[in-house]
Amino acid sequence: MVGVTATMLAGRLDLTTKRFAVEEVPVPRPARNEVLVAVRASGVCLSDLHLIGGAFTPAYNPAKAVTLGHEVAGVIEALGADVPDRLRVGQRVALQAGQSCGACDNCVRALSPCLRVLTRGVDYDGGWAEYTVARHDTVVPIPDSLPFEQAAIIPDAVSTPYAAIVTTAQVTVGESAGVWGTGGLGTHAVQVLRLVGSAPIIAIDPNKAARERALGFGADTALDPLAEDFAEQLRAATGGRGLDHAFDFAGSGAARKQAAKSLSRKGKLVLAGLTPEQLEIGDSIGFCFEQQQVMGHYGSLPQHVEDLIALAGHGRLDFSRSITDRIPLAEAERAVKQLHDKVGDPIRLVLTP
Repeated sequence: MVGVTATMLAGRLDLTTKRFAVEEVPVPRPARNEVLVAVRASGVCLSDLHLIGGAFTPAYNPAKAVTLGHEVAGVIEALGADVPDRLRVGQRVALQAGQSCGACDNCVRALSPCLRVLTRGVDYDGGWAEYTVARHDTVVPIPDSLPFEQAAIIPDAVSTPYAAIVTTAQVTVGESAGVWGTGGLGTHAVQVLRLVGSAPIIAIDPNKAARERALGFGADTALDPLAEDFAEQLRAATGGRGLDHAFDFAGSGAARKQAAKSLSRKGKLVLAGLTPEQLEIGDSIGFCFEQQQVMGHYGSLPQHVEDLIALAGHGRLDFSRSITDRIPLAEAERAVKQLHDKVGDPIRLVLTP
């Protein structure tokens, strides 16, 4: 690997002690079916904080430590022997946030979907590093017009709400939608809902600055969930019907309970934010009578990421306002604290080697 140093900086999490630190480690070498990517940008997500805080642990990672980061973009530096011709050294790429396990019956027999998806930066090393390796089928070329930091956040911060809206909820033109939590996921949900023709789009967040920001991203109305007359305001905003779709991107039990009460007849509650809190449906008989639904959602499919990169490349979506701050990789601990403390109410912080 000409021009590549022997060691690099990487943000490593000890999976036993939960100690996180930026350390100097060997540069990985790509296997026959992998590429080596020089990282240009890697997003900082709440999921990374959940890992550091011990809220969840990797299900399939046998290693003692892992390099964090599942939102990654960069330049191909080297190719394994069996990498197809569609990829080349010097190519600008984004990396899917996960990959099929390659070992289960579905993978071996070329069935779909894989029953055990491995997550980058969780089950195997991710992109909080100067270099990372990626299996060739998880590498997506990006156009020259798409900046690395914007491309990096697509495989989760954008693709997760996109998949929740387009595939799980199947929102159609003219249907109303409420978005609980307008941070890293919810802000992009507002953009996607605008793209697919949802109306009205109602952003719900206790933070006034986040509500005002959501209006700038395309929400028709922004409401404070703590307001005493919240239910009346929402009914008025939907012409008395309630919401066709209510999305929890906050990962909050209180938000889910409130969202469930806001549904229209045959309305759908989509749970996209993660929380261990129990879900409460107060009037379960009324919920059944109104034929309402609760739908779980997690992540996205590879095609969703490819679709979004194409849309961004054609100017249909603009993520320039999503990058709250660019922080050197060496200062990753500062980025973690900034997101934890919500300094500046960030949409996405990006690490740059």
